[in-house]
Amino acid sequence: MSNLPVIEPAEAQGAAADLLAAVHKALGVTPNMTKVMANSPAVLKAYLEFSGALGAGALSAGVREAIALTVAQENACDYCLSAHTYIATNLAGLDESAAADARRAKAADPRTDAALKLSVAILNTKGDLAEEDLKAARSAGLTDGEITEVIANVSLNVFTNYFNKAAGVAIDWPLVSHLG
Repeated sequence: MSNLPVIEPAEAQGAAADLLAAVHKALGVTPNMTKVMANSPAVLKAYLEFSGALGAGALSAGVREAIALTVAQENACDYCLSAHTYIATNLAGLDESAAADARRAKAADPRTDAALKLSVAILNTKGDLAEEDLKAARSAGLTDGEITEVIANVSLNVFTNYFNKAAGVAIDWPLVSHLG
């Protein structure tokens, strides 16, 4: 049961109705997270625009989903683990093994692995990265633009993790629980 009301698209008004309709049009479904975010159309709009902007960035969908899985595991957010496992394995091209590895901040591709290690460093230091964290990312081939996008993707996913946990959003994806 959600700690905040779930705004059903059929009952939504004004900007919330428009935003939820756009989510449904884009995804074919309206996830519970967006229905709860619709309590504040400003929050839902900010999430959609930030996510959309990063989707047009240099990092592939697979890398973005791997980052989302790393962050969700670190923050013990089962809603996001469930959603991003489904998206990663059904839409972004990761296989089950790669998705499981991402939860442990590991990837076979050295550049993706560096992005995941950098993600954990960002989380563990609350953004106060050491020079060696940046040097490791660069030596694995990440550009400064990609490093910037890793930071932004971590930030977006921290937001959704905290939102889903604080709001108690009901999981509407195949359940994946965080590792103890």
